[in-house]
Amino acid sequence: MRILLIEDDAVLGAAVRDQIAADGQSVDWVTRLDAARDSMTGAAYDLVLLDLMLPDGRGIGFLKALRARGDVTPVIILTALDQVSDRIEGLNAGADDYLVKPFDLAELSARIGSVARRYTGNPNPIITHGSLDIDLASRSIHRDGKPVQLTAREWALFEAFLSRPGQLLSKAQLEEKLYAFDAEVESNTIEVHVSRLRKKLGTGVIETERGLGYRLGRP
Repeated sequence: MRILLIEDDAVLGAAVRDQIAADGQSVDWVTRLDAARDSMTGAAYDLVLLDLMLPDGRGIGFLKALRARGDVTPVIILTALDQVSDRIEGLNAGADDYLVKPFDLAELSARIGSVARRYTGNPNPIITHGSLDIDLASRSIHRDGKPVQLTAREWALFEAFLSRPGQLLSKAQLEEKLYAFDAEVESNTIEVHVSRLRKKLGTGVIETERGLGYRLGRP
């Protein structure tokens, strides 16, 4: 997934960014709402982590504006505001989850996974695809009962296919899932990762539509 983190606390922001990266996700971190608006104009995000108290305004207003224009990107609020009324306001504004600071980073990872699964229409973290048994929560895969190790980028790419079964994904869409703005993308990156996934998971796991993109193969 590609995640937008909107958090002005330098220490917490760095910790959350590192946690997301360690989970194999791509993250862009901004500290202001105006920068967040620019980021969402220039890129497609799978999820937003939103602080409510920011230097240039309240996150609630940002969230309400997001929903008012029909943007359904999942949003998890991260805030020190812990009153029940604050939680109700955030959820009523369109948030998908609400996490009060300080929080455990492992819990944040679990909530990100839970929200992502709900949006892809598969709340069950266990998926069977042909000879593959996939645990989305633990990010583990078994092929014919034997564990398969994927790198963080390989997992991010495979997860993009799993979240959109049967849908054709262009090379540009897949590159967005792998890298943040400041990462360098080589011209053959997707081809290399797809080749490695086929070697590890089976030749038919990813199908190629020449000149158009790739899709998850039939089980």
